[in-house]
Amino acid sequence: MATQLVKEWTAIQQFPAATQGRLLELLGKLKQENVSTLTILVMGKGGVGKSSTVNSIIGDRVVTISSFQSETPRPVMVSRSRAGFTLNIIDTPGLVEGAYVSDQVLETIKRFLLNKTIDVLLYVDRLDLYRVDNLDKQVVKAITDSFGKEIWRKGIVVLTHAQFSPPDGLNYDEFFSKRSESLMKIVRQGSRISKKEIQDSPIPVVLVENSGRCNKNEHDEKILPTGTPWIPNLVQIITDVALNRSKGILVDRKLIEGPNPNDRGKLFIPLILAFEYFFVIKRIQKWIKDDISRETKPSWE
Repeated sequence: MATQLVKEWTAIQQFPAATQGRLLELLGKLKQENVSTLTILVMGKGGVGKSSTVNSIIGDRVVTISSFQSETPRPVMVSRSRAGFTLNIIDTPGLVEGAYVSDQVLETIKRFLLNKTIDVLLYVDRLDLYRVDNLDKQVVKAITDSFGKEIWRKGIVVLTHAQFSPPDGLNYDEFFSKRSESLMKIVRQGSRISKKEIQDSPIPVVLVENSGRCNKNEHDEKILPTGTPWIPNLVQIITDVALNRSKGILVDRKLIEGPNPNDRGKLFIPLILAFEYFFVIKRIQKWIKDDISRETKPSWE
């Protein structure tokens, strides 16, 4: 496997001073917890803003975005180093082709991730959508089937196009709450996570606005309609999830290929042999002994 090229994270200096200071503070917090490498996996449907979000986090156009091609055609890992800390962000193709989840795309992503540990999953969708459907559920289910239910313990739901005016005069916070609630219901159903598990370990929902039209505060930071600088806020939540008690997901060959069918039932072999010995062989031996004891001696004896 070719060694991933790790570049110095010089683009961090392009952020406004307030954003830059907060990012460096968060990187320092990770290093204090002995986290020197952080790998973020970005997944979702096509055209929802995955690549743009990667570019926004890095602060540079590290993933090409075209008007005629809304996303990267294959997984790409962008690695940046700063003061002894390495950030890896893996951008992936959209999981849907036509009206179905693409098994081929999933297989490509899993092969790309072989021997990598996923510390944080960003599941990206759009705020400015009004409903969820069965396809959304199938996307979540596909991610769960591929990487296990535990991947959502490292998950963050990211809603792009946050600088959006809700329809019919709806309050922004109310619309965000309803959109988050409907999407989280789909995530819970598709990942087979119970309500109690969600309550015990909530999956954060974060707003993102990648466009150049994003409003700014007096410190020149990009802000949400709520006034929150969204890049430091997103990185803060990424840091919190990275440092939670759940382990990262190691994508090994067993995870990719699933259990070996030849191994099925091997755990039951000792039980089957024990059953045969005590309930079959021992009984047969007893019957033979009983027959011998009841056998009449011949007259010549």
